[in-house]
Amino acid sequence: MPANKTQPTAASVDDYLAAIADDGRRADCRALSALITKATGLPAEMWGTAIVGFGRYRYRYDSGREGDACLVGFASRKADITVYLSKEALAQPERLARLGRHKTGSGCLYVKRLADVDLAVLTDLVTAAVAEQRARHG
Repeated sequence: MPANKTQPTAASVDDYLAAIADDGRRADCRALSALITKATGLPAEMWGTAIVGFGRYRYRYDSGREGDACLVGFASRKADITVYLSKEALAQPERLARLGRHKTGSGCLYVKRLADVDLAVLTDLVTAAVAEQRARHG
């Protein structure tokens, strides 16, 4: 089976963040990196060219495909900041209702600006996602 495209790299997280063109987005991504590091106790590392990941776990599908993924992470995308969490962490409507302005996808939380969300709720979502991934994958 082919290897996953998104793998941890030795690339610099600071360089990735510094290269974000929009000043506000750059500041938000730096703040988000600090928030996740503080919440998880895990250092940031680059996964591929555009994902800042924290921690890692090994997965194995019923098909036999296996690989590594970050426990949580984020990326500055064209329209939003995408925060990668577990599907289970995002399946908490009471928390999401308190979060503020956001959108969700399969395992993804999309925010325009950190000022749009409650950072305490975001921290809770991050810590819940890490706990769930660790419980599921050891």
